[in-house]
Amino acid sequence: LGMTSHDVVSMVRRLVGMRAVGHTGTLDPAATGVMIVCLGKATKFARFFESLEKTYWAVLQLGVCTDTQDATGTVVKRSVVLSYDEHEVQKILEVFKGCIKQTPPMFSAVKYQGERLYRLARRGQTVQRQARDVVIRRLECLDIRHAQMTLSVTCSKGTYIRTLGEDIGLSVGCGAHVLHLQRCQ
Repeated sequence: LGMTSHDVVSMVRRLVGMRAVGHTGTLDPAATGVMIVCLGKATKFARFFESLEKTYWAVLQLGVCTDTQDATGTVVKRSVVLSYDEHEVQKILEVFKGCIKQTPPMFSAVKYQGERLYRLARRGQTVQRQARDVVIRRLECLDIRHAQMTLSVTCSKGTYIRTLGEDIGLSVGCGAHVLHLQRCQ
């Protein structure tokens, strides 16, 4: 938790004493769990791992939206969490399955005119971002307790679980942010 993908690569380099170490995709610093790292000659195969599906567990905090779409951000909106049942949640989740358009969040590593979006966001700037096609192959509600919803998501490369969480919260009618994110596969 709290380590960037670059931090992980640097740590692995020190631990194994190798210079040729690479990762297969940027992981959110607020995420925990699996990060595939390639060593030595295997680094040339990293690009093949990048395109693999990923599975996450995410805990959404309903009723609170943040500027980063996760618990590290500043609260920008609070809403009352209305009561809902499992059937309603399943209907909402169905809308997000399959190929969907998703706009990368301002707090992301995507580059805009050569600069990372998160750097612009930290300076209070917002720029127009292109929506991208992502695939949500599996989206399952594992648990609902009070104002928290736990999801399991299997998705394509480039999917922002934080954005998906906020969008699901908005569809429920109260907004949300990702309280905890763990990559499982």
